[in-house]
Parts: sequence; structure tokens; C-alpha cells
Amino acid sequence: MASRAERFKKVAIKAAKTARKWAETAGREADRLLAEAQKRAESEERQMRIKAALRRTGKVLKAVGRAAIVAGIAAGIASARAENRARKLTKKAKR
Repeated sequence: MASRAERFKKVAIKAAKTARKWAETAGREADRLLAEAQKRAESEERQMRIKAALRRTGKVLKAVGRAAIVAGIAAGIASARAENRARKLTKKAKR
């Protein structure tokens, strides 16, 4: 059975990968919206709709960024805990 630290690291890594996947998806969506904005920026109504879509994409990117940061911090904490809980060598074993 995996230790608590190993399970914690596994979950943290999975969360980081998920956050990265969503960040890539949001980036592609932002690129698509930007290309669309450049094509159709003629009318004022279109510009307003495009700006609203870009604002929504910005919010998604912010949330994904925060999730990636939290996942990275959690992975670091898990790693530090695992190191601290590892068996320490005795003086006899060090010789």
C-alpha cells in the first residue's frame, strides 16, 4: 500500500497535469478567439461580443494559472514531507 506522502504526490501531480491540460486548451481557445477578433472587428456589436469572450477566456486562464500554482506548491510540500519522513541513516550505517 502506498504511503500517505506517495498518494499525496500522485494526486498533486495529477492535478498539475490536469491544470496544464486546461491551460493548453484555454490558450488554444484564446488564439482562436484572437484570430476571429482580427477577422471580424468591423462592427461595434461584434467588437463588444468579442471583448466579452476575451474577458471570459482571461478569467479561465487566471483560474487555470492559480490551479497550476496550487498544484505545484502541493507537489513541493509532498516532496518535502516525503524527504523528512524518509528513514534516517544511523551512525553505524554511515561508516
